[in-house]
Amino acid sequence: MKLQDLTQSDLDILKSIENIVDGIAAMYGQHTEVVLHSLDAKHPSVVKIANGHVTGREVGAPITNLALLKLKTGQDISNSYLTKCTNGKTLRSITTVIRNRKNQPIALLCINSDMDAPLQSVLRTMMPDNLLNIEVTSSPETFARNIDEALHSTIDSINHEVRSNPSISTSQKSREIVNQLHELGIFELKDSAQVAATRLGISVHSIYRYLREIKANQA
Repeated sequence: MKLQDLTQSDLDILKSIENIVDGIAAMYGQHTEVVLHSLDAKHPSVVKIANGHVTGREVGAPITNLALLKLKTGQDISNSYLTKCTNGKTLRSITTVIRNRKNQPIALLCINSDMDAPLQSVLRTMMPDNLLNIEVTSSPETFARNIDEALHSTIDSINHEVRSNPSISTSQKSREIVNQLHELGIFELKDSAQVAATRLGISVHSIYRYLREIKANQA
């Protein structure tokens, strides 16, 4: 496939993806390299890399022949594949094509995991930082399957957090719950005030009154 000169709009897309590179690397730890390859015809190369020590590369390194071959397969997301890099490491890799608004390929996002890394080290680097200092709460993140479930879990989570906070007076707890739900945009959802009233055990009129007071204070 013939590469093309990238436009400023294309370069802006690549720039916006740089945080994704860092995010994936932070998620999977130091044994996983994440690379953003520019497909600019003038200089196809690495424009962003995290954990480059895995393959010994850095920004400016040329795009690999295998990466270009993956582009030619026509798959925007490749199947995972095994390769060996020059330092002898066996890598499990996957390549994703990044396209612009014209559906033209402008970059490749490649993820390379070091299969030779000791398992204990891999698991250790994937654990959250300062694990011992993490407070385990009774209201963890909920991965809702639909909007109703998301609404219910959010209301219940805020309710638990406020009710268990001794620094908030009992008389102010309901008002504070409504305030926090308002800040999250919960009351923009259809029938959310009625649902909140039922789950919080207060009247819907009280919720509307709190909302009027909140909006008056923000005016």
